[in-house]
Amino acid sequence: MARPVVLSNGEMHVGLNKYGLVHDFYFPYVGLENHAAGRDLRHKVGVWVDGNISWLDSGDWNTTSWTAEGALVGHTRAVNRKNEIIIEFDDTVDADMSAFLRNIHIINTSDRKRDIRLFTHQAFAIGDVRSNTDTAQYLPDSNAVMHYRGRRVFVISGRSGKQHFDQHSIGLFGIEGREGTYRDADDGELACSSVEHGRVDSTLRFKVELAPHESARVHYWIAAGTSISEALYVHKKIQDVGLDARLHGTVMWWHEWLKPVRHAADKLPVAKRRLFLHSAMVVKSHIDKRGAVIASTDTTMLNYSRDAYAYSWPRDAAYALWPLIRLGYVQEPRRFFEFARRGLHQNGYLLHKYQADGALGSSWHPYVHGSITAPPIQEDETALTLFMFGQFYAAQKDDRLLREFYDSFIKKMANFLAGYIDDLTGLPKPTYDLWEEFFITTTYTTSLVFAALQGAAELAEQADDSDSAVRWRSASDDIYEYAHKRLFNADRGYFYKGISVENGAIVPDETIDLSAFFGAYMFGLFPLDSDEVKRSFDTLVTKIMKPDFPGLPRYENDNYHRNEQTGLGNFWFITSLWVAQYAQESGNSALRDKIVEWVEASAGTTHMLSEQVNPVSGEALSVSPLVWSHAEYMATLLDMVDGESHA
Repeated sequence: MARPVVLSNGEMHVGLNKYGLVHDFYFPYVGLENHAAGRDLRHKVGVWVDGNISWLDSGDWNTTSWTAEGALVGHTRAVNRKNEIIIEFDDTVDADMSAFLRNIHIINTSDRKRDIRLFTHQAFAIGDVRSNTDTAQYLPDSNAVMHYRGRRVFVISGRSGKQHFDQHSIGLFGIEGREGTYRDADDGELACSSVEHGRVDSTLRFKVELAPHESARVHYWIAAGTSISEALYVHKKIQDVGLDARLHGTVMWWHEWLKPVRHAADKLPVAKRRLFLHSAMVVKSHIDKRGAVIASTDTTMLNYSRDAYAYSWPRDAAYALWPLIRLGYVQEPRRFFEFARRGLHQNGYLLHKYQADGALGSSWHPYVHGSITAPPIQEDETALTLFMFGQFYAAQKDDRLLREFYDSFIKKMANFLAGYIDDLTGLPKPTYDLWEEFFITTTYTTSLVFAALQGAAELAEQADDSDSAVRWRSASDDIYEYAHKRLFNADRGYFYKGISVENGAIVPDETIDLSAFFGAYMFGLFPLDSDEVKRSFDTLVTKIMKPDFPGLPRYENDNYHRNEQTGLGNFWFITSLWVAQYAQESGNSALRDKIVEWVEASAGTTHMLSEQVNPVSGEALSVSPLVWSHAEYMATLLDMVDGESHA
């Protein structure tokens, strides 16, 4: 299930599902410690009226969700024609404090005066731990209910007008035959139980009386802290200032942050501005304030797979930050490079992926690859991070950056890349490819290592380190020479996916992989107007692109989440937009527009881009949103802006 709304402040991150209900609740890191990551942990909202209770996920409601154009504020409208009730939510995560805020509008659409009771249900597995050791307590002196375990504390409260919730219930769920305290609301009344420990949940009631076609508002919030005093402080600030003021302050914060994005958007066709702005907010929402850039906080895959995407892959992070770097943002890239420096291996390479707190993430890459012992890495991640630092430095022209990062970061990575060369091929030694599947020397990784070393040599010159500049430029020149000898498949008219060495012989992989084409031209390993790039594009058009579909797979016969009816594989926004970027560079505006318009249409009313799309049904597949997809959309449109300004 996609997340039509994601909300974040770099410390608290909330994902709402298609019913407008809390589905993911991260704190105190974006992407780490999801306190609602389970099928029975969905928070519920229900309305009791005319003697019956109806929950928003019951099937009785028609729900639509979207995000505001100029701020990370979610809007949900739920209509129940049978009960003649409309519920509207304005949701956000406070920009300055860790609090989830809901401005709930209840509308009585009937011709009768009615007693309406709104119920909010909260269920947590605090710390993303399934053991039964949480506590929930009613706090009469604070007009709140508190859930806590150790250093994770959530204070839940709300008001209807000047009145706080008038009833509450605290109990157990998922154990001892207990379904949850939300069942206590069946008769419209709550038991007002005050404490429970174990696998605990809670429900609040807000009672309003509405005349025909009248409405009322309920303000609801969850204040978070790493101590009771901190959470209660946030709770009191909301009580004292009011939820409306906090919501307005957050809207203004986003308006300020979006100024560089809006400046670029103003140069785009009007129809493209909404998704461009939204993509920037999606990227920002997945950036932890300590530097990690999370690939996706959508945890739906946990219901079907071993793991999800709530990690910081250096590759995804670097691509996510590229449009922000181009737009002039400083804080987000700088903090990521600090984060990456903390995670850098002593030998100069970045590992597979990291948790938001900097710890090493889960991996399926071994140290032993047949007869080869090698680090369990994807070398392109180290190379892309180094390359992107060069882009950041070029954009900022701040020598303090170079002084701070040169010895501890740039030099270590560049020395690793320059030394990690295969004697037989003259190219980078094999590591895992960017799709995390094959242990080979890919054209894509080779392209990035070449570009990273070229950029590092320029940084070395700026740092007056001429010896390193000569060494790194020499290494990149050698890679360039051997790549032109070994990486183009003249018979098939396309770049090899990669090469490997078997029994002393070089064995090419002839798979048509979009990353080989993109890497070769984007990072300058082969000139844009070279015969190899032109022939490779022609091969893509004839072998991979379907005339009636602008989307493209990662590579031919890609099986990841594959629908057997789809032939070559599912469409990926990333690879499709890579081709759009090439079309922009080569002057093929018709193809560029065709792909971009397909991406925009696929985003739908929620403006969310997933990882993949089923070519037959158009259904979003894998996680949604995927930050990298949104970043590539931004990059493509920035190319359009730059192209027009340079025309």
